[in-house]
Amino acid sequence: MEQSQRENQVFELVALAGEVLLASGAEISRVIDTMQRISAAYGCNQLDCFVVSNGVLLSTGGGGRQYQAKVSHIPLGSSRLDRINSVNQLSREISAGQHTPEQAYRQLQEIAQMPVRPVWYRSLCCSIGSGAFGYVFGGSALDAVACGVGGLLLFLYLQLLVRRRLSKIALHMSGGALATLISMALMTLGLGEHLPIIIAGSVAQLLPGMAFTNAIRDIADENYISGSVRMLDVILVIVCLASGVYFAGSLVSSFAGGELFGTLPL
Repeated sequence: MEQSQRENQVFELVALAGEVLLASGAEISRVIDTMQRISAAYGCNQLDCFVVSNGVLLSTGGGGRQYQAKVSHIPLGSSRLDRINSVNQLSREISAGQHTPEQAYRQLQEIAQMPVRPVWYRSLCCSIGSGAFGYVFGGSALDAVACGVGGLLLFLYLQLLVRRRLSKIALHMSGGALATLISMALMTLGLGEHLPIIIAGSVAQLLPGMAFTNAIRDIADENYISGSVRMLDVILVIVCLASGVYFAGSLVSSFAGGELFGTLPL
């Protein structure tokens, strides 16, 4: 009975580890490797896992025991590197024999409930990051300041006004449009010198850089289904951002009689 209970605990622990990693944006190979390492550390070598970009399938059985399976649907979401790092560290400690299944499961639950940083902290990071991107893109110091202001206002819009109220398509289209309007307003006020650079720096926080990297890694690891799904999600985000920028720019230009883009230094 104790052996059966221990196997059930390990089964739930491995399943939760895969769910947390996948929900946090980890690549498929990392999820599978971590799940296998945890199961092997507790001597459960008959666990089989199948992971795709939005789901985890875990099964065990054979050898006279009843079969057990669990399927978890994990929607595509934002990246949480802090959770990924914590799960990786926990898996290393498990491999070193530092935790029982009960202790590891409790720690994993705490990792799954790790809160995000405060809004003020994230807004400051987005502002600094947007300004840095503006400078890296070849802008002047004035462009970097404008990118920082645009990135801050865009972050506040996304977090305080439309958080969880819009679909991904609507969110990124409206975000690209707002960043364009803010950039044009800043240029009109004399803050900034190159409009395309200011727009690019402002929307940099919405670019799916980690998702694109994981899609390439999944394809390289022959996880073609997951890589293709993630790549499609990346393309969708980029198209929505570009559409929002284009529509906002065209709208303002039409109201300005086609003179706005001509008067602003591009």
